[in-house]
Amino acid sequence: MPTLSKNLVPLWRKMYNIVSVLMQGVIHIYKNFPKLTLAILVILGTVAFSLGGVYFYSLSLLEPVVKGQAEPVSIEIPGGSSTVSVGRILEKQGLIKNALAFRLYVRYVGEDGSILAGEYRLSPGMSVPEILEKLTSGEVVTYSFTIPEGYNVRQITDLLAEKGYVDRDKFMEVVKREQFDYEFLQGIPQGERRLEGYLFPATYRIMKGTPEQEIVDMMLKRFEQEITPAYREKARVLGLNLHQAVTLASIIERETMKDAERPVVAAVLLNRMRKGMKLETDATVQYALGVNKERLLYKDLKVDSPYNTYKIQGLPPGPIASPGRPSLQAAVNPAPVDYLYYVVSRDGEHVFSKTFEEHSRNKRKYLARFKTP
Repeated sequence: MPTLSKNLVPLWRKMYNIVSVLMQGVIHIYKNFPKLTLAILVILGTVAFSLGGVYFYSLSLLEPVVKGQAEPVSIEIPGGSSTVSVGRILEKQGLIKNALAFRLYVRYVGEDGSILAGEYRLSPGMSVPEILEKLTSGEVVTYSFTIPEGYNVRQITDLLAEKGYVDRDKFMEVVKREQFDYEFLQGIPQGERRLEGYLFPATYRIMKGTPEQEIVDMMLKRFEQEITPAYREKARVLGLNLHQAVTLASIIERETMKDAERPVVAAVLLNRMRKGMKLETDATVQYALGVNKERLLYKDLKVDSPYNTYKIQGLPPGPIASPGRPSLQAAVNPAPVDYLYYVVSRDGEHVFSKTFEEHSRNKRKYLARFKTP
């Protein structure tokens, strides 16, 4: 018995029984009515064999186009496609032998209307039942992408657009204006930067053609998982609302690449805020300029922007990047230190100090290699 699918067993048995009955009838007639003309017997026998031949030919149309292993083919099943159109797509791509046989089989097994839209990877070495199982289970091709920690909205948009996952303009329009039902977004400043810091950096999987709104929603939903009641309470104890905590975390994210330093950087920034000192972080100036420089010039520090913490008091109006979990946690779990300054050393680590005099010595020691006009 062919082994295409358990769904074919009843059909095979039915056809086998019909052919068997006809053949038994031919033999019975021949034995009991020997005077019956040979022509009638031949006709009955031909009918029986013809039915059997039709059945086995039909069954062969459900078998794989190629026996053994074959290179998979990517196909797109548009939304709302009928069984007829799906059969044509499969036949055109060389994945099935006959579109009509595909349609009849789909109807026989009761799956008409059950085929799901999407992109599929199918092989000519698969039988019709195997192909149909994939099409009805929604086993579509998915694509993964990773948003690095510290990326801002512009960088996220560029990354997704370059991969062909979004339309750049549509994505930016969603970020600027689309309404999302998340409590943590209530009361945040509106405008093109309103979702800055809230598109959580992580790895995501999407289907081809996933709408821009759905991709943004995935990132916001992932961010929501990080903001627990305990997190909000820790921020409150520090005198921060959620938006301020995320803003602080984004600065921490951009100021250091080492997780072990993040709680200490958080402590420095919070200590300066408590003393009424300006934060004076290079990361906020880079955000204001729209470029990342290895070393800022003195003229850069004078840029007129609400994000320039060399000029404004306290935190900027919103996040400057998407902070990862270590930075989010550092913002509400600062190290118990009384440092007020830090400077990057030659090995990329930060050297922290409590006084301006100590900080000045560290700057002369570690920043001598830089020339800042």
